[in-house]
Amino acid sequence: MKRNYWPLFFIAIFSFAFGMIVWTIHSAIKVPVNQDETFLSSYHDVDRDYNKIVNSNKAFEKKYKLELTINKKTFDLEYKDMFLAQRAIEEKSKHKDIFNNGQNIIKVAVLDKKTDTFIKDFDIKIRVSRPTSHEHTVDLLNKDFSKNENGYDVSIVLPFKGNWNITGKIALGSDIGYFYIKSNAI
Repeated sequence: MKRNYWPLFFIAIFSFAFGMIVWTIHSAIKVPVNQDETFLSSYHDVDRDYNKIVNSNKAFEKKYKLELTINKKTFDLEYKDMFLAQRAIEEKSKHKDIFNNGQNIIKVAVLDKKTDTFIKDFDIKIRVSRPTSHEHTVDLLNKDFSKNENGYDVSIVLPFKGNWNITGKIALGSDIGYFYIKSNAI
């Protein structure tokens, strides 16, 4: 009588598929999960309050002009980078190569549009982080900055080349401006 090997073949395929499922789950459990904290909020809060953030930026920009200077490159309330994949900054973003591997100078100034003068006192919350982990995240508050004639400045060290994000908010009373910039350190 001839022996039929088809059942053994199906058992082998099923065992292999089951083993791959177990391996995938085991590998996924070992990898850390880092929460996306765009605008220093959870992605649930950003998703729920996105229209409030955009309207807050519009109201802020009517009264004030933000000058966020990173290594002699100046930006205003930018947040469109949150819609780009990190790889897209090479092709589509104006923010390519704004950071240096090593020493970086960040200056923050707010200009009152009515009086055309720089505001001396405002609240700053900034986070500079890698998009893949929070291991080298730098959180900056007012106390970390030095006052200058037009606002605040700080020097930070970025230990690696590669992709970096800077996000934060500037508050003057009830007016809040949000920004999010994807870039890379060269």
